[in-house]
Amino acid sequence: MKPAYRLLFFLLMLLAMANSGRAQGPDYAKEYRLLKEQILRQYYNPRLNYYREHAPARADDRPSSYLWPLCALLEAYQAGEPDAKDFEQTFGIIRKYYDQRQPAAGYASFPPELGGGSRFYDDNQWIGIAVMHQYEKTGDQRWLHHGEEIYRFMMSGFDTVSGGGLYWEEGKKTTKNTCSNGPGILLALQLYRATADSMYLKTATGLYQWVNSRLRTPEGLYYDNLNLKDNHVDKRIYSYNAGTMLEANVLFYKLTGEGAYLKEAQKIAAAADRRFFEKGQFHDNYWFNAVLLRGFQQLWAYDKNTAWLDGFRKAVDHAVAHKNDQGLFGKNGKAQNLVPQGGMLEILGRMARLQKQGALK
Repeated sequence: MKPAYRLLFFLLMLLAMANSGRAQGPDYAKEYRLLKEQILRQYYNPRLNYYREHAPARADDRPSSYLWPLCALLEAYQAGEPDAKDFEQTFGIIRKYYDQRQPAAGYASFPPELGGGSRFYDDNQWIGIAVMHQYEKTGDQRWLHHGEEIYRFMMSGFDTVSGGGLYWEEGKKTTKNTCSNGPGILLALQLYRATADSMYLKTATGLYQWVNSRLRTPEGLYYDNLNLKDNHVDKRIYSYNAGTMLEANVLFYKLTGEGAYLKEAQKIAAAADRRFFEKGQFHDNYWFNAVLLRGFQQLWAYDKNTAWLDGFRKAVDHAVAHKNDQGLFGKNGKAQNLVPQGGMLEILGRMARLQKQGALK
């Protein structure tokens, strides 16, 4: 073989090897589209314009899903292929859960026209975070209005018992949870960024200090809640609580420029990586991990450290390789709740974006 041909052959082999390496991992954008199709086909009820709670439906299912699955879908449709129609349609369904009871309007866990339900501060905060993302993307004032309204409802769950913090469920002053304070910090920071009103920064800082003083673990993660009846700390540790506090630190750093916040974010990321991904699989609900990925994604934008994403990617790839026969994430022969499907949809959307940006090696 002539030297010129030998060189050409060698270059072609290198190109083939590189393409082969890239082809080994999932195409996350394609997986996003496939799951989105299955969610719409198996969960959406066009006759009622509601989503179902399970697929296949269970005997005890109500006519529509609870609010939580829609919180998952709202952010998932935003995280994936940008299509305002999906976001608008989902928010339109969420508006059917709107409940104007005092002391402040908010969203109930079940549609008032179908019987209504309790109002949870975290459900409302997830919606608030998503609509503020939409405001940041579009500049449309109505999304800012919705974010401000949810903030007012959220703050109706604040008092100084135990030194501050937000309750989890309206009318039940029993626990203050990381899951109702972490996203509260994020919403307040988003509103501060949008309006420059120092009230929001003061709220975010107070909630941040409360969570860290009452629910932070020695390794830098977060316990589930503080029970106010006996001052007992529920020491369960979930990935989404790490995610909100990780993202909160990144946003504080972005808004204040204080390096201590970035260092704290990196500490949380390292602790989360050790705890949740050491076996290459997800330990808890896919949606919980979607919230954690938001934090990883925000952190990568600043430190470009892909170490936080490597373990996460292995867990995603394992989940993709073990989809059930219906194209959903879960075991065959079992009704699948919509929440983790929405969570995985968000994960795939975010992974597709990171893949396109070259963050996934």
